[in-house]
Amino acid sequence: MLSATPGRPTPGPYRSLFADRTFRRLLPVFALSDLGDGMTVVAVAWLAFALGPDGGQGTLAGVAVASYVLPGALGALVLGRWMRRLPARRLLVTDSALRALLLGAVPLAHMAGLLTPAVYVGLLGASSLLHAWGKAGKHALFAPLLPDDQRLAANSVLSTSLWSATIAGPALAGLLVGAVSPAWIIGMDAVTFAVLALQTARTTLPRSPVPPVTGGAQRGLSILRRQPELLGLLLVTWVFNLAFGPVEVALPLFVSGNLGAGAGLLGAYWAAFGIGAVIGTLALGAAGRLPLWPAMLGIIAGHGIGMLPFALTDTALPSLIGFAFAGLVYGPYSALSFTLIQERAPADSLTTVLAARSAVLLTASPLGAALGGFLLDWSSAPTVLVGCGVLMCLTVPTSIVVLKLYR
Repeated sequence: MLSATPGRPTPGPYRSLFADRTFRRLLPVFALSDLGDGMTVVAVAWLAFALGPDGGQGTLAGVAVASYVLPGALGALVLGRWMRRLPARRLLVTDSALRALLLGAVPLAHMAGLLTPAVYVGLLGASSLLHAWGKAGKHALFAPLLPDDQRLAANSVLSTSLWSATIAGPALAGLLVGAVSPAWIIGMDAVTFAVLALQTARTTLPRSPVPPVTGGAQRGLSILRRQPELLGLLLVTWVFNLAFGPVEVALPLFVSGNLGAGAGLLGAYWAAFGIGAVIGTLALGAAGRLPLWPAMLGIIAGHGIGMLPFALTDTALPSLIGFAFAGLVYGPYSALSFTLIQERAPADSLTTVLAARSAVLLTASPLGAALGGFLLDWSSAPTVLVGCGVLMCLTVPTSIVVLKLYR
């Protein structure tokens, strides 16, 4: 069994990583954009609740969360002929500029009294059309510029930035919702993407020895199919994301309905999750070599166990602790996954492989969110949240059986 993780990183790779001028210049704008996206974790669903008709808020919230992500899968598959010709930096700039423009239209439409549910969903969907390519560009940007022994460090730093934003973003949004409309919080996210696009466009990257990118997302999928380890990881991650999708819709209703609290407590839940994830990501360096499948399946099982305390609705404390534990075990997942792909995928197809991976995974969480929104109109938030945890736990033995049959 191959390991997804190199040996234990020492402080040296991190020192040399931050000595890289390009990485040091772009990391702050990556972190700023992550913070903006962290705020939308609260704002997108909260604004949907405000716009939705009585009895249909859950459905609209699920559709809004799905529309903010799902079109990216379509863009990865349909637009590959044009997007694959762009270098990683141009992919990131194009996606960031599009998201800045369309997300910025949300508060303007709200101010003009034109923000209907249809307009809201349409703007969210259009803003995500290129996001699979933008994410691919972000993670492919440094791969040819860094030595192999710095890739895990770079991915860990990027993951830590993302999870740190999960702490600060929802908490900040929870405070702001009491003062401004969630539409303006989405507008703030638009500003962070505008800054990301501008700074990335202005940054001069060193010449790379990597040959031009070849193939579209379909080629990326064919490469994944020829790599059993990557394909298995992709399938398991898809089911994992599907099981987590309803959480983004059910958690706001759990907070507002079952606990009778406001957006501040919702932000606290996501902050607890993010704190756990940051600790888990930083602990990755101390973990040594991890066998891929035991580590990944252990993460999924631990995450599922962390969701079970949502069955207790008398107080927020048990579910807050459980959600923090879910974040703790999930933290290393992204860094492990991206490092493995960067090691295994051909250099000239890295962005197409990452875009193909994003195209597949982008379908999972939105479908889960849409399903969760539908279930919330017929069931309760605690039932949906606990059901997500049970599904994650059941994924583990099912995956073990399938992997044994596959081998």
